[in-house]
Amino acid sequence: MNVAATLIKLKMDEQSIVAGFLHDVVEDCDISEEEIRAEFGDDIALIVIGCTKISKIKFKTKEESQAENFRKMVVAMAKDIRVIIVKLADRMHNMLTLQYVSKEKQIKKAQETLDIYVPLASRLGINSVKSELEDLCLRFLHPEVYYRLAEKIAMKKSEREKYIRDTVDEVVEKFLEYSVRADVHGRPKHFYSIYKKMHHRGVDFDQIQDLLAFRIIVNNITECYKCLGIIHSSFTPVPGRFKDYIAIPKVNNYQSLHTTVIGPKAERIEIQIRTNEMHEIAETGVAAHWLYKDNKKTNKKLQWVEELMEYNRDIKGSSEFMDVVKNDLDVGGIFVFTPSGDVKELRYASSPLDFAYAIHTDVGNKCVGAKVNGKMVPLKYRLKSGDTVEVLTSKTQTPSKDWLKIAKSSKARTKIKQYLIKNERDKNKEIGEEMLEKALKQYGSSIKAIEKKNEFAKVYEELNLKNLEELSLHIGSGRFLVKQILELLPSIVLEEDTEEPKQRKTFDTLYKEVSDNAKKSSNRDNAVIVDGLDDIMVRMGKCCNPIPGDPIVGFITRGRGITIHVKACQRVMEGEDTRKVYVEWNTSYAFRHPVSLRVITHDRPGILSRITNNIHGHGINIKSAIAKSLPDMKGSFLFEIEVKDYSEYLKVVSLIEAMEEIISVTRS
Repeated sequence: MNVAATLIKLKMDEQSIVAGFLHDVVEDCDISEEEIRAEFGDDIALIVIGCTKISKIKFKTKEESQAENFRKMVVAMAKDIRVIIVKLADRMHNMLTLQYVSKEKQIKKAQETLDIYVPLASRLGINSVKSELEDLCLRFLHPEVYYRLAEKIAMKKSEREKYIRDTVDEVVEKFLEYSVRADVHGRPKHFYSIYKKMHHRGVDFDQIQDLLAFRIIVNNITECYKCLGIIHSSFTPVPGRFKDYIAIPKVNNYQSLHTTVIGPKAERIEIQIRTNEMHEIAETGVAAHWLYKDNKKTNKKLQWVEELMEYNRDIKGSSEFMDVVKNDLDVGGIFVFTPSGDVKELRYASSPLDFAYAIHTDVGNKCVGAKVNGKMVPLKYRLKSGDTVEVLTSKTQTPSKDWLKIAKSSKARTKIKQYLIKNERDKNKEIGEEMLEKALKQYGSSIKAIEKKNEFAKVYEELNLKNLEELSLHIGSGRFLVKQILELLPSIVLEEDTEEPKQRKTFDTLYKEVSDNAKKSSNRDNAVIVDGLDDIMVRMGKCCNPIPGDPIVGFITRGRGITIHVKACQRVMEGEDTRKVYVEWNTSYAFRHPVSLRVITHDRPGILSRITNNIHGHGINIKSAIAKSLPDMKGSFLFEIEVKDYSEYLKVVSLIEAMEEIISVTRS
């Protein structure tokens, strides 16, 4: 009922509200998809099933299950966008009742909401849901910050309300002088937006000046700009803080004029100016289109859903798909222009490469450089808002691995990886075919001869393959050994007693070589188990220093065994999938792992001593510490500590964060 009530507030249609009532019945009430379809029709059934978790498949991990469920929802969302709006209303209710579950579940749910559902609400332009979800996430992820903000804001409530009333009266009076009628409202900013400002600027609550936001709603666009002129002539505008989202709307179709001015009593205030229709769209997003019935806008707006579907087709692993979507859901940060004057919105720090792939995959693949504002720039150049970009291409250009370090957008990174994987596949296919041909030659046969006898059919059936191309690919990538294939061919008789041919070395795959070279005869007590074996030589990646509890992946490194990386490590993103192996932490292995912490503090005498005493006092060893002063009276400390697992690492972080002088603690 709560979910349905939220959908009514969002002014959704009848089918969405009915689906809101029914969203959990398939999962919780033993009701089948067919019963819903028979009783309520196909549209409502599609929304309900799109919101239902997959229960028939058993997943190895909770993360895998979460990723696959999200993938299923994206597919349903592409057919009917109302799926995600009902899911957001459901998530809103989950977050409002989160205090009734365990602390661990609270943190997991809140983090998932912040990573996935808040950006989705933002992409759909549903600001009312986005703001409330952000505040609820802050409450459970950083309760000490949330309640401190609540206390500080409550302390100045009467003073603030009087200021808002006086400012609204003054603004309305100014408008009446110019015969403009407008609704003017003031409010304190949401807790999460204040927290973000504190975090990004590295300051305390008392140093945040622009805590109040005013909204001016008028009848038409002309009046929006007229109001802006009156505001700027009445109050001093803050340079660089004006944004025109009416002329250039955000990706989610949000339109408004934003400005920051020095208001009465020299207080900084943020002002948004918009029309009634813009306000409706800003608060209810896609739902507003059920009111305004503008199909063209809706189609343009949902282009990003098509991009998600493209990722769904291109990316095999659900976890990788989830990572790509998280990265892509961030509504952009800069606006750049094509030579013809079209606007593209890109992420902060995007390069000409991201811009090229935003235009078309072929343009990205052939990109050799760019002209920005008429000047030649390299591919790694960082674009800024307002740049005009002309992409330079060459027919002979192809993507390289280095491009993965340059590209920021999910689209660019996915397309580059896709090209590299295809290129790798082609190489593997060629190598596999050559290896098989050489092996058959030793037994007086050839691929053509075996094909004529139709003997590969047995191999395909036994190994679940489709054709010779797939077989060659798997031999080249090391999934199957040539010897395995020869054993399945009736016309090839392998003599067990004869010595192995000299060419045997050629047939060994990279994986086999590594396994043979890396096995240890004595030490069977490793921190990590590789594919079920605890006797493979492993080393921890120095780039990310994994610790037990981190999600990890193994990479085959020639001559050095398996290197372990955190799944989110940049090197994993850039690496070849064919070199990845499944690894897991060995729960029976006890060892302390090094991890680096970067701590930013207010510069106070004796702060280093207090931090180290705090860490030592809880039995944690500090291997090294580097300290330096930063501008603005801040201190930066880099500690290398030893912990037994991720939970102990989190304990250390919370110990440090609890200290008064601490601004931030991050893993480096």
